[in-house]
Amino acid sequence: MKLISVGENAPNFTLTDNNDQYVSLTNFQGKKVLLSWHPLAWTPVCTDQMRALENNFQTFQSLNTVPLGFSVDPVPCKKLWAAAIQLKQLQILADFWPHGQVAKQYGIFREQDGYSERANIIVDENGKIMWVKVYPSAQLPDINEVLSVLSGSTRK
Repeated sequence: MKLISVGENAPNFTLTDNNDQYVSLTNFQGKKVLLSWHPLAWTPVCTDQMRALENNFQTFQSLNTVPLGFSVDPVPCKKLWAAAIQLKQLQILADFWPHGQVAKQYGIFREQDGYSERANIIVDENGKIMWVKVYPSAQLPDINEVLSVLSGSTRK
């Protein structure tokens, strides 16, 4: 499995979110989309990662960006977790069935563990990958780094 690269077309997906809504990447043409992957719900670092997206939701909007959270947890789990950690605006999507299919398309599924890497992938307004970063599982992604990339002051 090969990690998706900057400049590639982002694979489209349609997944269900924590509000039982279908979400497709193609819904956001003309906007950047942050695909923020966490291994599993109900863990401290994953909670902090999703709360950072929620807490910066307005900043993402000002940068013409839609933040989305992802993991392989099923929809009922996502619903309960979103309520428990008080996500009001952030959509968190269930890549549950076929298990990890979207994570596999992006090259971040950990087959041996049954869940995704912790990763941030930014898709540009034209559906191309503009930035990819995979983190150690125990590391909280730096939200300021992501915002810096989105604002154009850093590119990797």
